[in-house]
Amino acid sequence: MRVFSFLIAALMALNLFAQNKTYSVTMYPQNKTAMVTLNDGRTVKAANSNIFMKNAALIYLQGTEIKEARMDIIAKVDFDDRKFVNIENKLAYFVDSIGGNSLYCIELIDMDAYKRNLQNNVNFTHIDLSSERLESNVNNLNTEEDFQLPIFKHFYFVLNGKVIQAHDRELYRALDKEKYRKLKTAIILPDFSWTDEASLMKLLKMISQ
Repeated sequence: MRVFSFLIAALMALNLFAQNKTYSVTMYPQNKTAMVTLNDGRTVKAANSNIFMKNAALIYLQGTEIKEARMDIIAKVDFDDRKFVNIENKLAYFVDSIGGNSLYCIELIDMDAYKRNLQNNVNFTHIDLSSERLESNVNNLNTEEDFQLPIFKHFYFVLNGKVIQAHDRELYRALDKEKYRKLKTAIILPDFSWTDEASLMKLLKMISQ
């Protein structure tokens, strides 16, 4: 396990803001117990765990240290409300399934949007997410929106056991001509979006038939 050099004071401040629903660099405002399944089939109960939204990695509190789990040895992680699988060394949560095929989502901080917010708003909270040291400098934030970290959802299908990014180009390589024709019909509809769960579940239903 790799140790993060997070300042404990900074962590306490971040948890406080997360509880107030202002911003959070973790998926859960409070740490939870997770059941971790390793690639070799063994299971480990990890208390005080969370998901770091910069890279969707599993982190946990050990004493006064925050540690990041080795993602290359983790197969899946179960929290009380969501089940996650490891996709490209990131934790993706289960959305829904149809006919043995599934939709998963990875939520990550949109670093490009975050940097733009820093440039455009002098009052925006600065959090150093580029290194192992996490710092928070809060200066007279005007509104609750100033605290918000932009999150981007990355969706993946698991089709016949194969992980495929929910994207036209990637699906073109994976689908036969008839199913790809169905896909093209679906994505031209005005209400379709590659970042909308309902749209993607409708698409999954079509290409699973």
